[in-house]
Amino acid sequence: MTYDWSVIWQYRGAFLSGVGTTILLSVLTMAIALPGGVLIMLLRRSPIAPVAFLGTAYVEFFRNVPAILLVYWTFYVLPIIASIDIPPFTTGLLALALSVTAYNAEAFRAGVSSIRQGQWNAGLALGMTRSQTFLKIVLPQAVSRVVPAIANNWVSLFKNTSLVSVIAVGDLAYNAMQIRSQTYRILEVLTALAVIYWALGFPQAKLVDWLQKRYGVKE
Repeated sequence: MTYDWSVIWQYRGAFLSGVGTTILLSVLTMAIALPGGVLIMLLRRSPIAPVAFLGTAYVEFFRNVPAILLVYWTFYVLPIIASIDIPPFTTGLLALALSVTAYNAEAFRAGVSSIRQGQWNAGLALGMTRSQTFLKIVLPQAVSRVVPAIANNWVSLFKNTSLVSVIAVGDLAYNAMQIRSQTYRILEVLTALAVIYWALGFPQAKLVDWLQKRYGVKE
């Protein structure tokens, strides 16, 4: 067997372009999923039963449907139902955001639930409303506690962006598959793809470990 690693350097532009698209997709998805997660968490904690049901239904549905199926559904079915053309990148972004929002909502719910009732009572004793107590006392503490979980969701999201390659979004995985089909250098291209994902993901995993030690609840 002969190896030709020069193909990796030859197509470095396509690899770099894929890396850029992967990072952009990850950032935009999390930019949507963070406030979305807070919103769904608030719905789920609502004292109004129908509203709480909507929040719970959202989480249970999108957390239990495979992300790859969401990608296919938003790409093939949603345009038919909505009678609109949606670009592949937007389709992939929507599918990933819907999925990650459900996981972020659960992270925020766990963070808020971990705040002791005494914190609520202290805010109310100072004359604050429940909303003021939540925004000024509970939420800031909850956010610091969910940082490790959100960071973990980020790492999972970064890897799951490869799912959008099935709808021809030019991310790292899709570009690698295109290079493989053009050069027939399967071993070199897939090995390089794995190394690039590892090189990008390993520092993120180490950052999550550090955040777990720094912000993890120790009580």
